[in-house]
Amino acid sequence: MPIRFEKVSHVYSDGTPFRYVALEDVDLEIREGAFTAVIGQTGSGKSTLVQHLNALLLPSSGTVYVMDRQIIAGTEPKKLKSLRKDVGLVFQFPEYQLFEETVLKDVAFGPKNFGASPEEANKLAREALRKTGLDETFEERSPLELSGGQKRRVAIAGILAMKPKVLVLDEPTAGLDPAGAKKMMELFASLHKEGTTVIMVTHDMEQVFRYCEEVIVMENGKPKIQTDIKTFFRDSSLCRELNILPPALIRMKDALREKGYTVSDDTVDIKTLAKEIARQVKSHG
Repeated sequence: MPIRFEKVSHVYSDGTPFRYVALEDVDLEIREGAFTAVIGQTGSGKSTLVQHLNALLLPSSGTVYVMDRQIIAGTEPKKLKSLRKDVGLVFQFPEYQLFEETVLKDVAFGPKNFGASPEEANKLAREALRKTGLDETFEERSPLELSGGQKRRVAIAGILAMKPKVLVLDEPTAGLDPAGAKKMMELFASLHKEGTTVIMVTHDMEQVFRYCEEVIVMENGKPKIQTDIKTFFRDSSLCRELNILPPALIRMKDALREKGYTVSDDTVDIKTLAKEIARQVKSHG
């Protein structure tokens, strides 16, 4: 079942001088099983939008449909515990959520909280740690002694251990070095291939271009554009119109077209692009 927002608004500090409308009459459907990017300028409503998916934030008006649940403005959400098991939300700095004395205990906390036995919780925790690239030598270490990137992996493992059906990521690679960011994105891509719905808030257009299938552009608390990645990145004009820096490959394709080269819209990697240009150069040589 898709995720749907119907006439959803969210107002912070309503009734005070600090009242702020973060979402306004949002109508939106996110396809089940897709890897969807949510992009837009700072303050456009991206994080507020995704925090409604597991009822961390509740709508001021309207209804959010997540699988078989309804989150209705003005009512207490039902099946909240199971919803937060099925919808795992990874915050921009999830390592701030680490609190247990060992890595294994921290990652196993979620499964235990949702009813798993200690043995099953530890098994799920170990599986999640391996997926994030942390071996058994990390299990008895204190999370506070780890590097920033290792803390990030432990925190994400804590979400993965609950085996969510929907994985929501809010700037998941912020602060990671390029190699660490690539490994993390490859992990999310592999989970998506296994059937997990992935929704990612990001400013990184290179990640959107390489890993995502669909994109939602938020502006002033509303979805301005929703389309597939191929259409969105067909050329750089739409990105530039939205004050978004296009991916390097798209900028290169545009520059080559300006020089008179023919470049296919279907070219999505640098090796294919190089072969196209080499062939054209040779034919005119």
